[in-house]
Amino acid sequence: MKKVTVYIITALTITMFILLMNAGNYLKSPRGQDDNFPLHIKLLTENIKNEQWQKAGENLEKLALAWKKIVPRIQYSVEKDEINAINVNLARLKSYITTRDKSNALAELNEAFEHWNDLNR
Repeated sequence: MKKVTVYIITALTITMFILLMNAGNYLKSPRGQDDNFPLHIKLLTENIKNEQWQKAGENLEKLALAWKKIVPRIQYSVEKDEINAINVNLARLKSYITTRDKSNALAELNEAFEHWNDLNR
């Protein structure tokens, strides 16, 4: 009986880890408006295209807060390099918005969105 219990606990533990490691797509999906990463990227893209730099700065803060809420959920199911790449994109994007560099800001946003799409592939 003791041997069966050990096998069951082992099987359940392995199953739990497999589910966690493959749950990235579910875990990155938004739970509300405040952590909707793709929505904030879309809004920020429109702000930059229309050169609304004040709104772009505000939406960048919302995007960064959304990202900070998502990272703890996905950190065990996606590659660390992808998380770091999005962090770098957001840091560069802040500089480009501050200097009102439209082309580079849009390039960073597109790259961040590509990294977002590549999470858990």
